Amino acid sequence: MILILMGVCGSGKTVVGEALANELNIVFRDADEFHSVENKNKMAQSIPLTDEDRLPWLQAINKYILKMMETGNSGVLTCSALKKQYRQILLDNCTHSCSNDSNKVMIIYLKGSQECIQKRLEKRTGHFMPPALLKSQFSTLEEPTADESFCATVEIDEKSVSEIVKNILGIL
Repeated sequence: MILILMGVCGSGKTVVGEALANELNIVFRDADEFHSVENKNKMAQSIPLTDEDRLPWLQAINKYILKMMETGNSGVLTCSALKKQYRQILLDNCTHSCSNDSNKVMIIYLKGSQECIQKRLEKRTGHFMPPALLKSQFSTLEEPTADESFCATVEIDEKSVSEIVKNILGIL
């Protein structure tokens, strides 16, 4: 199974993803690793990315997911996946469902309030994504809808990493 943790910047994708991968004893990859230097520089300058900026990044992540599926490997991957069309690109040519099968992809939406996530971002250091971009992330966000049956939502407000991981494991 391949699990994609989605959400706005500061929602805990990386810290939760690392803890979840550790708990499941599977590979972890952060989608930030797939960003171009140009994209990282734009974000560091508080310039929101456009759909055109994101397309090669999303396609690279999709290629990684397909390779994982092809080799039968399981993993946890993070990606903001803010729009439905982005999630569709990520899952292009993928089989997805909520079953516990190694050739399946499931997206877990780490849902939090803007206030809670703003507080998290203010404490974060050493990341190229500045807190100033949070508002644009929430403006861009299209929460998963009922027709995206391969998605599940986990509330993160006032929850510890271990509580969030436990909730995800309960869904699986």
